[in-house]
Amino acid sequence: MSGHSKWANIKHTKAKKDAERGNLFSKLAREIIVAARQGGGNPEANSRLRLAIERAREANMPADNIARLIKRGTGELEGVTYEELTYEGYGPGGVAIMVEAVTDNRNRTTGELRYIFSKHGGSLGETGCVNWMFRRRGYISLDRRAGDEDTVLGVALEAGAEDFQSDEESYEVITAPEDLERVKAALEEKGLRAEVAEVTMIPQSTVRVAGKEAEQVLRLMDALSDHDDVQRVFSNFDMAADEMRRLAG
Repeated sequence: MSGHSKWANIKHTKAKKDAERGNLFSKLAREIIVAARQGGGNPEANSRLRLAIERAREANMPADNIARLIKRGTGELEGVTYEELTYEGYGPGGVAIMVEAVTDNRNRTTGELRYIFSKHGGSLGETGCVNWMFRRRGYISLDRRAGDEDTVLGVALEAGAEDFQSDEESYEVITAPEDLERVKAALEEKGLRAEVAEVTMIPQSTVRVAGKEAEQVLRLMDALSDHDDVQRVFSNFDMAADEMRRLAG
């Protein structure tokens, strides 16, 4: 989990900088459109849309923009038609990588992601080659300064969390996907604010990388994450926390 958690927090911090370039707004807009299309435009009845709206508000997306995007998703307004795609492959050191994308041009996205994998020492694989290594779970990360460990653990488990881990910097709470919002709300009611709260793919085992391979893995993860069509990137890499922070800048 250490690789996953550190990467999740690094990407959360990076997302704030991406917002300044408009890159984050584009990704959030697509997520809102797809969520509304699949589950309807009522966030109270559509948990995926509710989370997407929350992320958009955190990024200071105007309410009018959010409302228009929901209407595009439900078909009340015309717009580009997007489809969701999942790509699987391998990175340096044999680490497994999954990529969730939303695109209006499948062939273009596939070609560009194949090139990114190859450029950074990886390879795009066939469907099913690595997804068996991951479990879809709710994931919450809190800074240790949010509260003492016993309090966070108690609130999380009472709300239905499946697992809890901690290190010198953060707490990690794992839930069933459908329980994520309930556990997050329970923590927030006690003043315990989450740094990251999302439904994600958590590796069942990890591959340790270091040195040049570690640098290549992070470059590949960054390049994939920065692609306009990519919403999320998951991997089972693990590396020393100080090395990850140094390489991530």
